[in-house]
Amino acid sequence: MSDNKIHVYLMPGMAANPSIFEDIKLPENQFETHTLEWFVPEKGMSLTDYAQKMCENIPEPGPVLVGISFGGMLVQEMAKIIPTRKVIVVSSVKSKHELPKRMIFAKYTKVHKLLPTGLVNNVELLAKYAFGETVTKRLHLYEKYLSIRDKYYIDWSIDQIVNWGQEVPPENVVHIQGDRDAVFPISNIKDCIPVKNGTHTMIIHRYRWFNEHLPTIILE
Repeated sequence: MSDNKIHVYLMPGMAANPSIFEDIKLPENQFETHTLEWFVPEKGMSLTDYAQKMCENIPEPGPVLVGISFGGMLVQEMAKIIPTRKVIVVSSVKSKHELPKRMIFAKYTKVHKLLPTGLVNNVELLAKYAFGETVTKRLHLYEKYLSIRDKYYIDWSIDQIVNWGQEVPPENVVHIQGDRDAVFPISNIKDCIPVKNGTHTMIIHRYRWFNEHLPTIILE
C-alpha cells in the first residue's frame, strides 16, 4: 500500500548526518519518510551538478523535499531538476537576497577562503560553522550529528552558500524559520512560518513542533 503514501525526503544541513532527524516522526499511514546524505563533491562540481546527482537517490515521482540550512538550498536546486509535490526549507534561505550581510561581504572579499576549515576535526569549530552556535554543554551530541569532516566538502559548502545565485525560489516552497536563528536571521527572511524561540538547530531541539505541524504543512 506504500504507493498511496506521500514520499518525504529529509536533507540535513551542512556537515550533518541524518541522525538530526531521529525524533521526526510523521504518521506512517500517510507518509513514507526517507533520509538523504551528503557526499564529498567531485572537484569542480557545481551545486546544480551536485543536486542532479542527489536526485538519483529519489525513484518516486512527485516527492516532498525537506531541507535544513544548506540542505534547504540544495533541495531548491533539486526541485529545478525533478517535479516535486512540495519543497520545505527549514533554518535556511530562499534566495541570495535573504543571505545575511556577512555572507554577502564574504562573497565579494573572499574572506570565507581564509576560514580555518582544516580544523574540521575540531567539533566545536565545526558546530560553529554548521549550527551557528558555540557549543560546550552539548558537545557529545554534536559529535554524533556532525560526521562529515572532509575539508574539501566543508570548503565547497561554504563557497556554494556565499555564492548562491538564486533570485526567486521555486513556486511550491514553504519556509519555516526560527525567530532566534543566528546563522540566517529572520529579519532578512520574507514569507516564512516563524517558530517562536527557534534557533538554527530547531530541527533537533524543537522536533515536537515539527511532528505536530509538518503533516498539515505537507498536505496543505
